[in-house]
Amino acid sequence: QVQLVESGGGLVQPGESLRLSCAASGSIVSILLMGWYRQAPGKQRELVATITNGGSANYADPVQGRFAISRDNVQNTVSLQMNALKPEDTAVYYCNAWGIATMAGSTKPYDSWGQGTQVTVSS
Repeated sequence: QVQLVESGGGLVQPGESLRLSCAASGSIVSILLMGWYRQAPGKQRELVATITNGGSANYADPVQGRFAISRDNVQNTVSLQMNALKPEDTAVYYCNAWGIATMAGSTKPYDSWGQGTQVTVSS
């Protein structure tokens, strides 16, 4: 099992910044991809940004140029720096990681999600 714990959500005004962090723990062999997704009320969960273990980042169009994803491969953490926040960024943000872990004595792929952290952008 691989557990993900997010932190850093909150209430901010439009134009302000917020930083989300996520820490992975468990019997991790490798984390091939880490990312952030979000789900607004009444909408499906959508991609925000992902980053490979080699540092290649991918962003959804609505956040391109405003958000920056980074990761620490030693600490098994991923962060999302969110700048110039807009009301439409309001959502529950989820951390995701997939890779290889040791489970029941063998190595297996995993796809884990955090519990989510609320981000609210409102004046």
